[in-house]
Amino acid sequence: MSNNDDRPNNALQQGLKTQVAATVGAVALASPVRATQDKQSVKVEVGEITVDLNINGEKYTLAIEPRVTLLDALRERLQLTGSKKGCDHGQCGACTVIIDGQRVYSCLSLAVMQEGKEITTIEGLTQGDDLHPMQLAFIENDGFQCGYCTPGQICAAAALIDEVKQGCASVVSEDFQNVSQLVNLSELEIRERMSGNLCRCSAYNGIVAAIQQVAGQVPPEPAALVMVQGQEGLA
Repeated sequence: MSNNDDRPNNALQQGLKTQVAATVGAVALASPVRATQDKQSVKVEVGEITVDLNINGEKYTLAIEPRVTLLDALRERLQLTGSKKGCDHGQCGACTVIIDGQRVYSCLSLAVMQEGKEITTIEGLTQGDDLHPMQLAFIENDGFQCGYCTPGQICAAAALIDEVKQGCASVVSEDFQNVSQLVNLSELEIRERMSGNLCRCSAYNGIVAAIQQVAGQVPPEPAALVMVQGQEGLA
């Protein structure tokens, strides 16, 4: 047995980073032609309307039925399959995207309602070959297992950081008028703010640690502690 310390395996970590970046890059390459072309070239069938969407800094024109959800437009029409369809009822959070800086369940949002808004999916968080700090933190803190909920978790976590910076309180915030700075975010606060995103593999400790890391709480505490109405030790 080797005398390696407890630090993450750098080779494995680098391999995961490369795999994630390659996957995101492949999805981006599969995206359709941008909507900078003549809109007349978009074929509209009976019952469809044209919708202009701004997704990850790119503009697209789609011909869809008004009832099409943003999630289905992303996955079925634009091949942006990072956003996952889990419950399709707004209960699991696997489809979470960021719209105008706020996290949104794309399965409950109609695509036609998003015209003129800035939509960011998990593919848009990556800048070229550089992963978003939250993506790196999820890798370094084992914030995922099967990975199905991870895109929604990461989008929600990235939006959480911005929400706190803007002074948005949660139901467990001690002072609604003076939201704590990021460095003072408690584990209970993080868990409450992420409660809309479920992980059936129960990688919650790693998720909390990843958010702590991006928030500047480095190193994260070794175990996430939940305190609800005086009960301790619920992991």
